[in-house]
Amino acid sequence: MTSPSHLDDDRGCLRVVLAVPLILLTLIAAYFCWTALTITPSGTWDDDAYAGIVLSCVVTIAAAVAAAALWLVPSVRRTMPWWWIFPALLLAVVAGARWAVGG
Repeated sequence: MTSPSHLDDDRGCLRVVLAVPLILLTLIAAYFCWTALTITPSGTWDDDAYAGIVLSCVVTIAAAVAAAALWLVPSVRRTMPWWWIFPALLLAVVAGARWAVGG
């Protein structure tokens, strides 16, 4: 009888532990991306709304970059598949497009 490797037993627990910061950073990026998409300026004179759009886009991109930096750590990358980082990167692209178009 062969028992499973000790490394395989720890991977499930490690995946749960590492998923927490990735999920939190992705949720932060999603919230601020939603904020950037829902802010509508009253006119060309509404500098506060434009500043809010830019700030929301910057926070979205920063949270996505932080999630990507966390995922690039070799131990995290070995445990978490690439699709864990895909939503955060997609949100960063959407925020970048919003910033370029309306910020």
